[in-house]
Amino acid sequence: MTTSLSAGARIAPETRRYAPRHRWVVLSVGVAAQASFSVMFSGIPVTGVVMRSGYHLSIGALGLVLGCLGLGVAVSDIAWGLLTDRFGDRRVLLTGLVSTGALLALMAVAVTPAERPGTAALAGCLLAAGALGGSVNGASGRAVMTWFADGERGLAMSIRQTAIPVGGAVGVALLPALASSYGFRAAYAAPAVFCLITAVAVWHWLRGPGPETASPKPASPETASGPEAVPGACRPAPAVSPLRRRDVWRVALAGSLLTVPQIAVLTFTAVFLHDARDTGTALAAAAVLVAQLGGGVARIWTGRRSDRSGDRRTPIRLIGTLTALAMAGAAVLTHAPAPLTVAALALGGLLANSWHGLAYTEIAVMAGADRAGTALGLVGTTIFAAAFVTPLLVPVVLAASSWQGVWAFAATAPLLAVPLTPGRRRSP
Repeated sequence: MTTSLSAGARIAPETRRYAPRHRWVVLSVGVAAQASFSVMFSGIPVTGVVMRSGYHLSIGALGLVLGCLGLGVAVSDIAWGLLTDRFGDRRVLLTGLVSTGALLALMAVAVTPAERPGTAALAGCLLAAGALGGSVNGASGRAVMTWFADGERGLAMSIRQTAIPVGGAVGVALLPALASSYGFRAAYAAPAVFCLITAVAVWHWLRGPGPETASPKPASPETASGPEAVPGACRPAPAVSPLRRRDVWRVALAGSLLTVPQIAVLTFTAVFLHDARDTGTALAAAAVLVAQLGGGVARIWTGRRSDRSGDRRTPIRLIGTLTALAMAGAAVLTHAPAPLTVAALALGGLLANSWHGLAYTEIAVMAGADRAGTALGLVGTTIFAAAFVTPLLVPVVLAASSWQGVWAFAATAPLLAVPLTPGRRRSP
């Protein structure tokens, strides 16, 4: 049954109890779900030095194992998006969070270095963890898009996307310390607890309209931020599937290129500083924390600005240019005093963390409310495919050149994203 939720419309009895302000509860749950996954996704790679030693991995094997997290998300995200559009946000989030938490708990028991699981078993578990945890990307994003009107979506989606660097910062601060002091049993158990607690929050609070209540009438920016900004005030889905639209693919592929420097900084800063500069993990953790937390603040700022300007594509292009310049600076400063090198890497990582809310909002709005899950699954697939490929390519580039070549490679990718991003289009 279709129920219009534009201003003055009658609300169906089953949704009447949810006032428009419930959208902030939905956003909070979406943030918690995304952050829980990010604790694992961002925190485990930063344990790379301890993992390489504990599991007796070469740097190539380490790249493969850590890359499997991104590969798991990449191979499953479109499927999760389609399932979200079919069955709703709540069911998919519950399924993904509970199964991810259970898998991590199993790893804490049976896949630690003490059990000597082997590289293939470790890689397979991280692949499965990425595949199951990736459910939060499209499902939490679609829940937010359903509840917020267009004049607030940039801010709302950017806040949701900020959960990635914030959750990642928690993982970066917590998991390496746990792995070093208490072993990987504790490092896997901690994100398992986060996922299971968040599943309880989803079960309790993520209620309200699903795809059947989406309004066929688009909301205007003038009414989007007032009391009329009610759930379902989304534009209808275009007739063409987002998977068959060139402009949607261009945004998704630009996102994958912008992901390269983000993953390079996140995954290899600690290894670079340890191997090339003979420094401890504290400096690397500080650089990644600055990149994650600063990127989170930048996401909220750019999202709010895009709501006011109605333009999300120009900022994406600008961020691509600035990220390329920062990573090129890191390449030039590879052999400079360590604080300068770390500052350049932190700045490049910060910028590479700042565009996500813009891209996710833009691609969901382009697809329409009824197919937002599919579109978000597509961009998740391209982004996490890059997250898988980047840790595999970095050791190849390092073997062929040097760490300077690695950071130059990380500068080239975002530069290519600039012309790939479609030209400016004002939001309705």
